[in-house]
Amino acid sequence: MHGPGTGAARALNGFPALVLNADYQPLSYYPLSLWHWQDAVKAIFLDRVAVVQEYDRAIRSPGTVFRLPSIVALKEYVPQDRRPPFTRFNVFLRDRFTCQYCAGHFPTHELTFDHLVPRSRGGRTSWTNIVTACSRCNLVKGSRLPAECRMHPQAAPVVPTAWQLQRNGRAFPPGYLHEGWRDYLYWDSELEP
Repeated sequence: MHGPGTGAARALNGFPALVLNADYQPLSYYPLSLWHWQDAVKAIFLDRVAVVQEYDRAIRSPGTVFRLPSIVALKEYVPQDRRPPFTRFNVFLRDRFTCQYCAGHFPTHELTFDHLVPRSRGGRTSWTNIVTACSRCNLVKGSRLPAECRMHPQAAPVVPTAWQLQRNGRAFPPGYLHEGWRDYLYWDSELEP
């Protein structure tokens, strides 16, 4: 099958496919598990995924019309219970993008790490010694211990599970969601009457 021309290919970039595991749960929420339309089509032809839903948009080749997939599910299950990597974004996600001192919600560019036990006092950079803080609270706390400045985190920092990060990620969906994706992203949310 021949792909569309360059201009048409750019127009098709707005048609990503949501990728579900074999159990029909998203592979990840943050970042949301999406494939470019070309990768999804290739996986279909290699029989690695099943098409769950399609867009109204189609691509054509001589003698073939193929609707673009909007949701695909892997045919082989990918285990998801691995330990999440210790990254800045995952710490923010664990703490729900909330300053652990003032409880304010902030965009990522206004958030920082805070070491409960400061590095200058032997504190380590680890899941259990790092909390999310806004710039203001981090500056006020400085290199003091929480008891010295009477600034205690809202929740004790812990090593999160992948499931906990996914649960938190569902509360922060991306700006664009295809209508058909919602049933697969909000399977545990409360239904409206």
